[in-house]
Amino acid sequence: MSYGDDATVRKILTSSGDTWAVVGLSTNTARAAYGVARVLQRAGKRIVPVHPKAEPVLGEQGYASLAEIPFPVDVVDVFVNSELAGPVADQAVAKGAKAVWFQLGVVDEAAFDRTRAAGLDMVMDRCPAIELPRL
Repeated sequence: MSYGDDATVRKILTSSGDTWAVVGLSTNTARAAYGVARVLQRAGKRIVPVHPKAEPVLGEQGYASLAEIPFPVDVVDVFVNSELAGPVADQAVAKGAKAVWFQLGVVDEAAFDRTRAAGLDMVMDRCPAIELPRL
C-alpha cells in the first residue's frame, strides 16, 4: 500500500521546489539512495546529502542532520528504516520543508498523519526515480 496519491507525487516532483535533502545518502554507490540521488540530479534537482558522516556526495556538501543545513530545503527524501523515519519527518516539519518523501519500504503511518496535519505534502513507500519517468 502506498500513501500519497498521484497528484501529490506530481506536485512534489514538479512544483514543490528543486532542493532535495536526501536522508541516508552516503558515498556507498551500491545503496539505493545513491542511484536515486543521481536520477534526481539529472532531473535538475539539487541534492543535499544528510548522513552522520556528513561527507560530500555527487559533488554536494553533506550534513550530519537536517538542522545543520544552512539554507532552506524543499523536499526531504528519506532512506532510513521505518523505525527512524518518523523523527526525520518531524525534523522536516521543523526545518520548514514543503514535502516529505518516504522511499519504498519506509512506512510510518503516524508520521504520515503528523506530517500532513502540519501542512506538508507527503508520499510514502514510493520512489521518485520510478515516478519521474511517469510524469
